[in-house]
Amino acid sequence: MKLEIIRDITSIADDPSAAQAEWNAHNPTDNPFCRYEFLSALELSGCCTADTGWQPHHLMVVDDRGATLALVPSYLKNNSYGEYVFDWAWADAYHRHGFNYYPKLLSAIPFTPSVGPRILTKNNHPSAALVNFLRQATINYLQAQSLSSWHFLFPDKSSILDSDPERQKQKEHGTSIKQAGHAEDDNGLMHRHGTQFQWLNPGYDNFAAFLGSMTSRKRKNIRKERQRVEQAGIECQWLHGREIDDTALEHFYRFYQLTYLKRGQQPYLNRTFFRLIVESMPDQIHLVLANHRSNIVAGALFFSNQTTLFGRYWGCSDEFNHLHFECCYYQGIDFAIKRGLQRFDAGAQGEHKIQRGFEPVLTHSHHWISHPGFRAAISDYVQQEQLGIEAYMQDAKTYLPFKNE
Repeated sequence: MKLEIIRDITSIADDPSAAQAEWNAHNPTDNPFCRYEFLSALELSGCCTADTGWQPHHLMVVDDRGATLALVPSYLKNNSYGEYVFDWAWADAYHRHGFNYYPKLLSAIPFTPSVGPRILTKNNHPSAALVNFLRQATINYLQAQSLSSWHFLFPDKSSILDSDPERQKQKEHGTSIKQAGHAEDDNGLMHRHGTQFQWLNPGYDNFAAFLGSMTSRKRKNIRKERQRVEQAGIECQWLHGREIDDTALEHFYRFYQLTYLKRGQQPYLNRTFFRLIVESMPDQIHLVLANHRSNIVAGALFFSNQTTLFGRYWGCSDEFNHLHFECCYYQGIDFAIKRGLQRFDAGAQGEHKIQRGFEPVLTHSHHWISHPGFRAAISDYVQQEQLGIEAYMQDAKTYLPFKNE
């Protein structure tokens, strides 16, 4: 096996159509964010370039005959924006001691804190031999290039990099670091945990059945929130794929921009990116627009595959009580139930999701730090952080709105 670096996703084959087919053949779960169309749109729109701090640097493992065995979406980063697994303090420590933390290698989906495959293979089950090779070959490459670190974010269980099978099994099930051993494996690769809140569908027949699984007080609270939106004269409209015309997309993009501008930031994504993905992958894109007295006042953009709804982008021009909950959560839950989807991933953070039926789930990331001294210090930090994550998740579960039964 051999590790190769792809500096432009369109260059993995002789022509763009062949590159698209080659990449998507290694995404059998049809994860929307691992699709060629999504990742190439980030590059073609100028959202992921060296100038924006996201220089494409995709990893490809090939066999002795040159056939592709695995693909790993990756980027050289000169900042830590848009990652959602925070290492700003690590970078600051490097700089205060006169070392360069950037550029670093990041294996992740830009601006997308969503768990999914990160080692893309045709069967979605990378072998232990392949994972071991990728891990060691990438570390060798980092050392040869004098890069400070490697960060591997939000892998699903098929892509976890831990080299010890028993440690991997323990960590997948949330076993504490004290029980599982050190925070790093034999390669110095640290395994870090985080928490997100996701809605899980045990097979509800409809939204009323979902509410029926809750305690009376929580059920009444959700009904009251939805009624407030309805009483304000707001109606929500779903547009799917090619139903999202230029006018609807322009409405949505204005709201998306406002979400960032209200915080004094520029949005990560531009109009061209959204236009490209609506054109190239319409079967997986859904838009909710909120209409108030013939005026579109808010919008939320979703993605889906055969098992999961992904809520990603939201914005509004006018503030209405509970409108965010309606557009981003309740509309999504109703959609997931009607489509028979198993899961609704509504994005990072958000403890307010708990009382609306979103359960805490464990997320993973891996980190390799080149400097031995910093590696030891960060490993200690990750070990202590893990204990806090475990306690936080256990506490969060006590606030879930469901009946004890």
